[in-house]
Amino acid sequence: MEFTHLGRTGLTVSRLCLGTMNFGPHTEESDAHLIMDTAHERGINFFDTANAYGRDSEGNLKGRTEEIIGRWFARGGGRRERTVLATKAYAPMGEWPNQGRLSALAIRRAVEDSLRRLNTDHIDLYQMHHIDRDTPWEEIWQAMEVLVAQGKIIYVGSSNFAGWHLAQAQESARARHFLGLVSEQSLYNLLDRAVELEVIPALQHYGLGLLPWSPLRSGLLGGVLRKEREGAAVRGATGRAAEILAANRDRIRAYEDFAAELGTDPAHLALAWLLARPAVTAPIIGPRTPDHLDAAIAALDLELDQKTLDRLDEIFPGHRPAPEDYAW
Repeated sequence: MEFTHLGRTGLTVSRLCLGTMNFGPHTEESDAHLIMDTAHERGINFFDTANAYGRDSEGNLKGRTEEIIGRWFARGGGRRERTVLATKAYAPMGEWPNQGRLSALAIRRAVEDSLRRLNTDHIDLYQMHHIDRDTPWEEIWQAMEVLVAQGKIIYVGSSNFAGWHLAQAQESARARHFLGLVSEQSLYNLLDRAVELEVIPALQHYGLGLLPWSPLRSGLLGGVLRKEREGAAVRGATGRAAEILAANRDRIRAYEDFAAELGTDPAHLALAWLLARPAVTAPIIGPRTPDHLDAAIAALDLELDQKTLDRLDEIFPGHRPAPEDYAW
């Protein structure tokens, strides 16, 4: 396993981050525990979850994923000590006021609930799952400072922030002499490259690590057309993903053909491309089985030369930083 620092911090994390959103809805608890044990065996020390993960088919049982992780920690054997644990808060966890978003009260309650479900006394990376436009940064940072002082969280991160949200957050934290954000989770893959306009330049300026989510775009970059030809079911190729597939079928076909020319799996190529991108700390992978996990780890051995990177840019055009992308 390869390791790096999370953004400008001294925290050491694996170049792949284990995403746990499937734990509960798609992966049974015993299998989830096996996947986490396998991740440690393979050297992955960075796990990501969220308080809202774990819904059932009717949208109930939020927090179930954190509970699965908490019961895994309870088995001991250094599981908690060897894990850099990241979770998130923002989504409503109930219908009553202050059971979601980022008021100081909501943050305090969300942290306490996550600590209980996760069976731990602290969260290593506490992330805001979405921007809260109704709560001032002074309130958010005051709440986070209290939690850091109490030892309940160590670092703060964001998810799904725009570039100007990152700037707002960091300048407000700087005025308070607070570390502020250390990472951002964004949708980023070969099909979704909008963060290259302003988010990645902001991350590089402020020294934040980038944790791309959906690196395979719901499986569309994992050989979806090949699987179609083979008659294999593709769980992600429904709903919005089906629309994206229909609009990008020619490009995805060219991509799969190129992967075949290189003699590699499309999923490995997509992950290797992200690992080569500036500011990326660790793509978040969401394996449903140990075999899926091992397949993702294989991407670490794939090195892409400039000719390969240029060809991928031809298939999936990216963005230059703004404003040069759309002006001079």
